[in-house]
Amino acid sequence: MVFRKVVGLMMRCLGLTKQPTRPAPCAENSESLQIDQIVCNSPRIKLSDGRFLAYRERGVPKNKSNYRVIVVHGFGSSKEMNFMAPEELLDELSIYLLLFDRAGYGESDPNTKRSLKSEASDIEELADKLQLGSKFYIVGVSLGCYPTWSCLKRIPNRLAGISLVVPYINYKWPSLPADLTKDDYRRGLSRWMYRVARYTPGLLHWWLTQKLFPSSTVLDRNPAFFSNKDLEVLKNTPGYQLLSQNKLRERSVFDSLRRDFMVAFGKWDFDPMDLCNPYPQKESLVHIWQGYEDKVVPFQLQRYVWNKLPWIRYHEVPDGGHLLVYDSAVCEAILRSLLLGEDSLMYRPQ
Repeated sequence: MVFRKVVGLMMRCLGLTKQPTRPAPCAENSESLQIDQIVCNSPRIKLSDGRFLAYRERGVPKNKSNYRVIVVHGFGSSKEMNFMAPEELLDELSIYLLLFDRAGYGESDPNTKRSLKSEASDIEELADKLQLGSKFYIVGVSLGCYPTWSCLKRIPNRLAGISLVVPYINYKWPSLPADLTKDDYRRGLSRWMYRVARYTPGLLHWWLTQKLFPSSTVLDRNPAFFSNKDLEVLKNTPGYQLLSQNKLRERSVFDSLRRDFMVAFGKWDFDPMDLCNPYPQKESLVHIWQGYEDKVVPFQLQRYVWNKLPWIRYHEVPDGGHLLVYDSAVCEAILRSLLLGEDSLMYRPQ
């Protein structure tokens, strides 16, 4: 039971949107096709390694847009995530939003060789296949920020701007000081879960899906793990779903989640806090958005990252938790800051 609760906590800490669905067995109609819209429910592009990525478009048509923004979902989520940018704003600023299923999620094919590099490569190929232009914007959410960090490292010349929204922290980053993390229970929890996922995946899959012991919902809507605002989202957002036993019984779903978790919390080939400012002339900007009351990623760690990387614009939502993208006012502020450079005084850290 304790094991189940700990695993449940990790799921809730990392996956706070709609659950993934098994990749649809979509047939390839022609070797020359780049976009398959016939068999799948969603349009897909074919990558250079033969995999398909599914995507969803919002806002104004791409050919009429002033800004093209790719949204990168987090753990246990999909392109159907609720990034609650007001439609009026999308029309006003002529914004084209592109949401896609990362490898192994939704209707996208899994990637057994998933890595930091492959995540950035998928995003770049997606942008090129859909002809987004030489530069585009990225908004990464929660665990979806590790592909975003990778883009900043590997393809900074392609980025018109980046927003990392409630970015998770990898406690294996070498530059994180011990005195800041030694008493953080999330550090030990993530390391323990990484070992279990790496060395005993079969046991982990069995325990998450077995029926010998009753499942516990003690963590659902528990104020120890969610801010008051997060609890309101959980209560009032239609269609909100956490990962279920039924979905995790599908081995393809479990394996994709496991690989995603292991890349995110494993050893990286770079430390984000060693990055130099890739935009010394301010030709592009990088933003971090954090909730002051976030109980998944503490604001103290985000402020440390900001202090190490002062060229990043740091925004803090005073009453915000981890589910900032469910707040339409915050989503509007994220886009206005990213695209127009408009920074509200109410989101400056105190």
